[in-house]
Amino acid sequence: MPLLELRDVVSHYGNVEALHGISLRVEEGEVVALLGSNGAGKSTTLKTISGLLHPSRGTVTFDGKDVSTQKPETIVRLGVAHVPEGRRIFPGLTVIENMQLGSSNRPGLSAAERQADVESMFDIFPDLRKFTNALGWTLSGGQQQMLALARGLMAKPRLLLLDEPSLGLAPLIVQQVFRVVADIRKRGTTVLLVEQNAHMALSVADRGYVLETGSIMTEGNATALLDNEEVRAAYLGGRRAHRA
Repeated sequence: MPLLELRDVVSHYGNVEALHGISLRVEEGEVVALLGSNGAGKSTTLKTISGLLHPSRGTVTFDGKDVSTQKPETIVRLGVAHVPEGRRIFPGLTVIENMQLGSSNRPGLSAAERQADVESMFDIFPDLRKFTNALGWTLSGGQQQMLALARGLMAKPRLLLLDEPSLGLAPLIVQQVFRVVADIRKRGTTVLLVEQNAHMALSVADRGYVLETGSIMTEGNATALLDNEEVRAAYLGGRRAHRA
């Protein structure tokens, strides 16, 4: 049984149909990449999984439970954390306050347990430690992305939804972000990764899906997608990408 499964999911924004009956699965322990251009439906897919949108038709199943009509807070408590596009750091809160917000789905957490989790985040993101008491708005784009990832991981999710983590970042920072994604996977968290940087996404992914205008056009393991001529032409500049 997949950890996450979408079956024939249709989602709307008002009267506009944004997803046209997509089906996908994510097995526990995988990194799965969701590729596509702007407007393809990638972010809509993540919002539908996390409960920010409810499918008009079809089902979203997490760990065997139908979550299609559940509220976002319920889905978070089940073990799904969503790191949205644009990072969404709270500028008036400090780094540690932003981080601690991620554990709000765990109401029985003691202060000592929360602090231990914060320390583990600083182990993963050591650059953030010196900014513990700095306000979120003072961080660079790359540091804010690391903080957004840390906040998501503070929920102790079984499934982490990452929406465009490389957006607007310098190439060296992008490489650092994807090293962290690989490390997250090694620590046991399953990842569904939305990304326009197909080279980087497929370098850390096990499998991938390609979305076009709300429909899945192709899918396969990362190596097969790297070898797919249509995928290379559309998303990889026609070149064969190398796995990291």
